[in-house]
Amino acid sequence: MKTIELDDDLYFYIASQTRHIGESASDILRRLLEHPTHIEVPLAEPAAVAQPRVVAGAMGLQALLDSGELQKEERSINRFMLVLSTLYRDDPVGFTQGTEIKGRKRVYFSRDPEALRASGSTTKPKPVPETPFWVITNTNTSRKQNMVAQLMASMGYDEEVIAQVCSAI
Repeated sequence: MKTIELDDDLYFYIASQTRHIGESASDILRRLLEHPTHIEVPLAEPAAVAQPRVVAGAMGLQALLDSGELQKEERSINRFMLVLSTLYRDDPVGFTQGTEIKGRKRVYFSRDPEALRASGSTTKPKPVPETPFWVITNTNTSRKQNMVAQLMASMGYDEEVIAQVCSAI
């Protein structure tokens, strides 16, 4: 599997074409391009290929839980933001789909902080680090845990992992 860089607008277009949770970007592109699932590609001389960019300190969700980094954070808002940015890094398409969750009156996630402000007078939107999303932060820890649980469930995480992450927030 190769890694390529895409402009944000192209990435979000591809993500918006997802038909079901867990559909990979490759599957989406094959469908959009009407490209067969398996093709025979003649081997050629390898071209100079850019290596995947590794973000310093980046780790997957399980590595984050195992590392103790969440426990080092003193404030729940910092743990909340660290979990959200890790979930996005692990599965940007799933995260994007999961951000459709909403409260009774409030929108929880948006690419536009004004949309969050419009859904309540005291939402205090903050950018989720290393993502194009903003999240409301003027909620208690229990609501933050509930938001993460709903997001993770929509991304396909099992209940045990969700409970482990939520208890760490």
